[in-house]
Amino acid sequence: MSAPEAAPEPAPAEAPPADTPAPAEAPAEAAAEAAPEAAPAEPAPAAEGEAPAAPAEDAPAAEAGPLMNSTSTSAPVPTSAPLDVSVEDVNDSSLTINWVAPETIGDSGLDGYTVEYCKDGTTDWVVANEELTSTTRYCIKNLTAGDLLHVRVVAVNAGGRSEPGALAAPVPIREVGERPKIRMPRSLRARYVRQVGAQINLVIPFLGKPNPVVTWLKDGQPLDTKRVNIRNSNKDSIMFIRSAQREDSGVYEMTVKVDSFEDKAALTLQIVELPGPPASVKLVDTWGFNAALEWTPPKDNGNTEITGYTVQKADQKTGEWFTVLEHYHRLTATVSDLIMGNAYIFRVFSENKVGKSENCVTTKDAAHIQKTGIVYKPPEYPEHDFSEAPKFTTPLNDRAATVGYTTKLLCSVRGSPRPKIEWLKNQMIIGDDPKFRILSNQGICSLEIRKPCSFDGGVYTCRAKNEQGVATVSSKCRKVLIVLFS
Repeated sequence: MSAPEAAPEPAPAEAPPADTPAPAEAPAEAAAEAAPEAAPAEPAPAAEGEAPAAPAEDAPAAEAGPLMNSTSTSAPVPTSAPLDVSVEDVNDSSLTINWVAPETIGDSGLDGYTVEYCKDGTTDWVVANEELTSTTRYCIKNLTAGDLLHVRVVAVNAGGRSEPGALAAPVPIREVGERPKIRMPRSLRARYVRQVGAQINLVIPFLGKPNPVVTWLKDGQPLDTKRVNIRNSNKDSIMFIRSAQREDSGVYEMTVKVDSFEDKAALTLQIVELPGPPASVKLVDTWGFNAALEWTPPKDNGNTEITGYTVQKADQKTGEWFTVLEHYHRLTATVSDLIMGNAYIFRVFSENKVGKSENCVTTKDAAHIQKTGIVYKPPEYPEHDFSEAPKFTTPLNDRAATVGYTTKLLCSVRGSPRPKIEWLKNQMIIGDDPKFRILSNQGICSLEIRKPCSFDGGVYTCRAKNEQGVATVSSKCRKVLIVLFS
């Protein structure tokens, strides 16, 4: 049988020497290994094949107990290392870095970070922050220009320090040079126009490292600091004028310089106000109902171009001014539709983009519109004949009436001149019979039959006539019920 031969094989390999004490777990381990080897063999007596296998099943349970107890009372553990440490900014005295929080923090949480650095070639790590920082960004200050530094970040919690997260390469401590560039706002690239008295506050950003030097000139000359205030920072320059005057107009040139590199930009400032009045105006000629004027441009245009003129007239009798021309571009004008027998004076204002001049210039001479022998003759128009023969627009409708109940017959007629209306019964004119009531209003004709009886049946006719003709409309009735047919 194979079973008696398989049992002795594992004993020499697993059993420890007799003079060396074996660990408590050793018999169990030996039994556990022996059991799989004996499994393929034929069934053996329980005393030889089964007894050694029993400790192998109990061994894992014995080991699991202490492991579970150690997990429930485990000590705090550190977090994983901070991630993606990178340089945000560097200059000749400081270095700013940022990073990403650890991927695994654990139950102990995160107390903060420690930032450390050392010079290249040494292992003397210096702690940059005396107290833990809770943010993922830190600026290391008071560095020496020219040093080559290694930087690392360590996360700290109750479990201690994490593995450090470090920069991929050492960083040289020096200013990162950037050529100067003025970023002139779009609104300042064209002529910048403001009125006299306005406050001017222009912010012009620029780029450049390290420490750009900003200078300003006006029309090629240094600025008058009493009029213009300049405030510079490392990112922009501000030009401020509290109350602009016309002498502030001009071309302002801004220069930003870094070492041997520089950039220039110019802006044109134009301060404008209302223009002065035209220099002169005179009455050139008068004829019929017209007067011709001529004037000259103003001496002061308000520091901007003249856009037009306003011409007004006044009757010397009333002295009231009326505008006859507005936004007029020429220097000559003809004023028409003047009243015969009156005398007129004229005045002219200048206009620019700010508005109309406060003052004006007035003609010295008055324009007298003389009376002439002209007799007004109204135009002759042929008279239109509006006469029209009578015509019924609404005929008499069929009608049924009950004996003893008043009924009314209605029709409408038109004609010019207004036609005369007559009512007939069986071709006999209805006169002043009180049984009938005749009404006619704005072409609506009505005949009211009061309490009709069987004798009131017959043919009723309405007749309209004027100088242009005659028109009739009739209705027919029967015995007790009056039924009218048109």
